Amino acid sequence: MSFPALTLAYWCVLIAVALPYLCAYLAKLGGGFVPRDNQAPREWAGRQSGWRARANAAQANSFEGLPFFIGAVIMAHQLGAAQGTLNLLAVAYVLLRLVYIALYVRGLPSLRSAFWALGFLVNIAIVFAGR
Repeated sequence: MSFPALTLAYWCVLIAVALPYLCAYLAKLGGGFVPRDNQAPREWAGRQSGWRARANAAQANSFEGLPFFIGAVIMAHQLGAAQGTLNLLAVAYVLLRLVYIALYVRGLPSLRSAFWALGFLVNIAIVFAGR
């Protein structure tokens, strides 16, 4: 595989795959997670509250949203979507997810849900971006 051969949309898939791990890192940031917690990290996460719990929930949602995005990008490539359009939509999805995660961690549920919906609509647009 040649890395330069990846389209920007495929690079966005790789970035989107990393987002749940970013959320996990945020949840554990600042001394709340110690090495012994790694023996049962889900138990540790279940005891969290506030922004740490929200970061962990954002992690779960980020994993849940991946299949649709990955599938949409693959479908659009196979259906011959204009690469510029597909790239733009994929970048938009990643940016919307970053804002979504920030809103989730900050505890702004209504705005967070609006950004989730926008990301979902972008995925639908990606599916139908093919010619």
